[in-house]
Amino acid sequence: MTAPTTMPTTLTNSEARPRTAAPARKVGALGALSATGVLLGLALVLAPLSAWHITQGTSGIGFRELFAALTGTASSPAEVGPSARDILIGSRLPRVGAGILVGVALGVAGALFQSLARNPLASPDTLAVTGGSYFAVTVVTAFGLAIPVWASGGVAFVGGLAAAALVLGLAGGAASSTTRLVLAGTATALALQAGTSTLLILFDEETTSLFSWGSGTLNQLDGTAAVRSIPVIAIIIAAAIVLSRRLDLLSLGDDAASVLGVPIRSTRAFGILLAVILTATSVTLAGPIGFVGLCAPVIARLLARLVPVLGRHAVLIPATALIGAIIVILADAVLRAIVGPTEAITLPSGVTTTVLGAIVLVLLARTMRSSGPAQATSAARSRLHGPRRAVFVIALAAVLLAVGATVGLLTGERFYFLGDILLWLKDQAAPAISFAFDSRAPRVAAALAAGAALGLSGTFVQASARNPLAEPGLLGITGGAGLGAVIVVTVVPGASVVLISSAGVIGALVAFAIVYGLSWRGGMNTDRLVLIGIGLWFGFTALTTLFLVRASPWDTPKLFTWLSGSTYGRVWADVAPVALVLLAAIPLAIVWTRELDLLSLDDDTPRLVGVPREPVRLGALITAAVLAAVSVSAVGVVGFIGLVAPHAARALVGSQHARVIPTAMLLGALALVVADALGRTIIAPAQIPAGLIVALIGAPYFVYLLARSRA
Repeated sequence: MTAPTTMPTTLTNSEARPRTAAPARKVGALGALSATGVLLGLALVLAPLSAWHITQGTSGIGFRELFAALTGTASSPAEVGPSARDILIGSRLPRVGAGILVGVALGVAGALFQSLARNPLASPDTLAVTGGSYFAVTVVTAFGLAIPVWASGGVAFVGGLAAAALVLGLAGGAASSTTRLVLAGTATALALQAGTSTLLILFDEETTSLFSWGSGTLNQLDGTAAVRSIPVIAIIIAAAIVLSRRLDLLSLGDDAASVLGVPIRSTRAFGILLAVILTATSVTLAGPIGFVGLCAPVIARLLARLVPVLGRHAVLIPATALIGAIIVILADAVLRAIVGPTEAITLPSGVTTTVLGAIVLVLLARTMRSSGPAQATSAARSRLHGPRRAVFVIALAAVLLAVGATVGLLTGERFYFLGDILLWLKDQAAPAISFAFDSRAPRVAAALAAGAALGLSGTFVQASARNPLAEPGLLGITGGAGLGAVIVVTVVPGASVVLISSAGVIGALVAFAIVYGLSWRGGMNTDRLVLIGIGLWFGFTALTTLFLVRASPWDTPKLFTWLSGSTYGRVWADVAPVALVLLAAIPLAIVWTRELDLLSLDDDTPRLVGVPREPVRLGALITAAVLAAVSVSAVGVVGFIGLVAPHAARALVGSQHARVIPTAMLLGALALVVADALGRTIIAPAQIPAGLIVALIGAPYFVYLLARSRA
């Protein structure tokens, strides 16, 4: 069969593009009064939160002393404290000011993205804008490029704009379906994250301060940066309000808006430009603080059910600005109240907002309704290949895998020859050669077994979800594995690799259970499964970052390498669990080949031929989760293998799973073995984690798949 040319989806246009209120008629005095009341009410909520935030700090100086110092009503230095005014102006006001400005910028940016795309899941995060900005800043920092202070925001802007343009282009335009938009944004964000992580590892001295900053922090040296960003944010918001009438009309649809005189292309281009500038300004000020741009507009539109005037963008835009500020200040204040001001200095403020955003994303996905029988996957409609081709491809892949495994043994910090392997096998090699092969062989075996497990896991996931762009990570497995491992390292100092890997397996399985349970709502909607998986993936990753920055500095490099996917330090005991699970899963895969073929068609065909659809799907997904989880014990967290290997297998041998399964396993094993060899060789004696090599190669391939899958 040929490669997929369309992406399956169970969403109709009406569901993919959420209903937005029609442009409101001219409001009279009552409407203006309602708008004023809403904005005033939000401002009154923000004010006490900001006051509470100002009272939090490491100095122990409370609100009364700070207020007295600010108003000059202190009776004596002894009463107020000699540094109260300095603390207020030099530390606490800059932090709360930065939080308000970041919330305002991200809230309005999210409102613009969602209105322009007519999609409630569009935001600076799901469009990879924050990821692009972070990557651009990391590149400049890693290579020591001299950038004037006034141009520092331009670096983040260029990176964010390029990422947004790429995501929208891959998804098929700003008005693309929810699932396509989120998948495109997630893939692009993962690719940018892999590039950023690679730079953080290779240029660790130059980028030391960027890891914590990369999750968002409101720590400010002084108020200069915040003051400098005020006119930029104010001008952009004013321009967005000027654009509000066009945005109101765009909610009717492109055709209706065009008839009413709205220039569609220029409006979208200008609106996206404004949103990216706001996002870049926020990133420059406080780093990538996640999901405020998703939550604030969603909350505003929920309030619009009670106060209809919020349906007008002239009111919606300032309202989302205030809601965004409330979210950031509340999240930061709650974090400081829970862990204490001293500990909060080292914790990324973006963690709490990302967890909140993940919850909102899951709740939105839970409201998704099935639109009837699902469409067949593009793979199911592809051209068949003959059995000779399948035999040839499988044989060739097996030969290439053997060659790749051999090359993996020979390469590394020092290169060896085939004769050295023969001497090692006969136990006649020199001690240095024996030591090298004794350490390399388990690594190659771990990569081989884990790659095959991920290839088989991805095959199960794609067949069950009927989506050739799905992968095990979308079941929450990757995020859950990372969170479980980091919790163990934080709680158990000096935890062994076995304990870390076991915790990763347990975390992966628990995460899958949560994702599947939340996705079930009178039946399984595959798009809902993907979106909830992505939401929890973001949430687990944010919590992982929280535990990681709180871990011992001595454990951080080991954890970061493990989270990036690496075979470093593996022994034969690490390979055994993966091999055992593979031996159990392969017979199941052989038994289920017919059922998987039927599941990949639609929901109705399995039922018509007597196949128990949901039990088989659940069994396949559980097997996929176990395979992906045990692969974590061998190579850490590795993405994209479960996506690329099954898709490449279908493109080479067709969609029949009797052929896809062995091909995907061989290709997955080959990809990870080659990535491991490259990671150990490119910058030897230093090493790049195999997971980053896979991501850097797999992400462009994912981009290619998504571009080809446009309906």
